[in-house]
Amino acid sequence: MCQGVPARLPPATDTVGVVTKSAVPRVGLDVQIDYSLGDRPVPGHGTGTNQETCEAVCYGAVRRFASGQAQGGDHLGWPGRHRARGALQRADHVVVACSAISHASRRRAQRRLPDTPVLPPLDVAASAELLLLAVTDSELAGLVSGLAATSAVRPQTIVAHTSGANGIGILAPLAQQGCIPLAIHPAMTFTGSDEDISRLPDTCFGITAADDVGYAIGQSLVLEMGGEPFCVREDARILYHAALAHASNHIVTVLADALEALRAALSGGELLGQQTVDDQPGGIVERIVGPLARAALENTLQRGQAALTGPVARGDAAAVADHLAALADVDAALAQAYRINALRTAQRAHAPADVVEVLTA
Repeated sequence: MCQGVPARLPPATDTVGVVTKSAVPRVGLDVQIDYSLGDRPVPGHGTGTNQETCEAVCYGAVRRFASGQAQGGDHLGWPGRHRARGALQRADHVVVACSAISHASRRRAQRRLPDTPVLPPLDVAASAELLLLAVTDSELAGLVSGLAATSAVRPQTIVAHTSGANGIGILAPLAQQGCIPLAIHPAMTFTGSDEDISRLPDTCFGITAADDVGYAIGQSLVLEMGGEPFCVREDARILYHAALAHASNHIVTVLADALEALRAALSGGELLGQQTVDDQPGGIVERIVGPLARAALENTLQRGQAALTGPVARGDAAAVADHLAALADVDAALAQAYRINALRTAQRAHAPADVVEVLTA
């Protein structure tokens, strides 16, 4: 099934076995957005103090108009509101109904969806032709079970979730009622900022479906948002999600540790005219590390392991030992984190034995 879905559709409209973007506007779709996050940071690969929270259950129905005219609608009510609004509106989807339970959710709906009627959740769910469940992984199973118990979702409804770690197995209660299950996960980190929406175009989306029809539907939805669809096997979802978490979550930790160490190295000895070193983001420390980190990332994506530089790559055991000692003077945890990452770096680089000895001593 996966093998039959190309990563990118060719521009031709006669592609066999897939729904091309040019064909989709002739089909009217109702898209149901559902999110129940509780009072916690919005879902995504990363967490941060700038993330918004959403409480209670909030539903939003999104309609696909064959005419291609956007008729109202604003942000959706979870972190995806920032990215989904623009993406869906670009694809000529608009929010036509939503349900907000708590006072905070109602205020959010009024602010984000001023022209959209607020309806009871089951009324919105019952009218949808495509149901998107955008909740945290820990809440997804309960949400699916609850929807299945109410029988509010009609047979043949396309039901998709945005969880990275879960495939379509978690949608089994709804699939058993005749729904079409889909897992559509954006391989992107979102923080609830205004920049989220600009990251959606060209973002890759991992799709898991039950058959070729499901893959074609998922692929079409992703292409409508300007994304690039790719297939993930049901039994590979957790490994897939772990890889993305490793790439996005842990780079935050590594950079935060590096910034902390550099801040300690520079603070208290500012030269005349140099900006004072403090804990505020965007200062001299970030400006030093930023270009370096971006270059390392781009080099790695383009050259792989050959992009590695530094004392481990050179086999300079003395320099590595000096680094560990200097970091330990600042914070033992920093030194330990450096040791662990450097050891993995040494393994990948096949570093000399004396480097490994320093890191394992």
